[in-house]
Amino acid sequence: MVQRVFITAGASGIGREIARAFAAQGANVFVCDIDASGLDNLAAEIPGLATQVCDVSKLADIEKTVAFAADTLGGIDVVVNNAGIAGPTAPVEEVTPEQWDKVIQINLSATFHVTRLAIPYLKKSSAGAIVTISSAAGRFGYANRSAYSSSKWALVGFTKTLAIELGQYGIRANVILPGTVEGERIQKVFEGRAQISGQTVEEVKLASLANQSIKQLIDPRDIAALAVFLASDHGKSISGQMLPIDGDMHQL
Repeated sequence: MVQRVFITAGASGIGREIARAFAAQGANVFVCDIDASGLDNLAAEIPGLATQVCDVSKLADIEKTVAFAADTLGGIDVVVNNAGIAGPTAPVEEVTPEQWDKVIQINLSATFHVTRLAIPYLKKSSAGAIVTISSAAGRFGYANRSAYSSSKWALVGFTKTLAIELGQYGIRANVILPGTVEGERIQKVFEGRAQISGQTVEEVKLASLANQSIKQLIDPRDIAALAVFLASDHGKSISGQMLPIDGDMHQL
């Protein structure tokens, strides 16, 4: 069976590595992202990759994209919910309602809408799977990152509910909780923390690794490999699980 895989926010970072990993396994992959140039670059790299520009903060975009993905792929076997933003780095009382709403809209509501719209296609698959990317912030409190952490905790509850509801259709749902991942995004987070704390960026980075047994940033390719495994036949009995990949992180 050639898997038909739909990935949100796959033009860069973790999503890009997930697209590469599924394509390397011979899957037919459809990637959406708000970054048109990033999609073009990825399509040039991966032969046969299908793409669509999509702003997941807009329901109309999601509706069109999920339908287009299913039509392009001839159905959907795997959904990877990867879209998300970091949001503000500030104490709760300084986070504006607009900042809060934007994070919840993109990190949580967009995942709900993508999944809701994909479920009818997944029910027609012989091996439907949903893989959602949360964060270590989805199992720890996270000072100065209230909106982000709240949205990532919510994704865990959403995934566990999906597993219960969809198991009767043979659809699996799991959530991956990466720790501190190498890349441009975490660099911006470090810079935000440094601004608040008065530390240097390097000091913040070292401090972030202090609570891990394995003192290194997480390779996004390892996250991609886990996503592929969960969606494969090897993961056919795994559902409703939250899987940290964080170097054995103890707290944030």
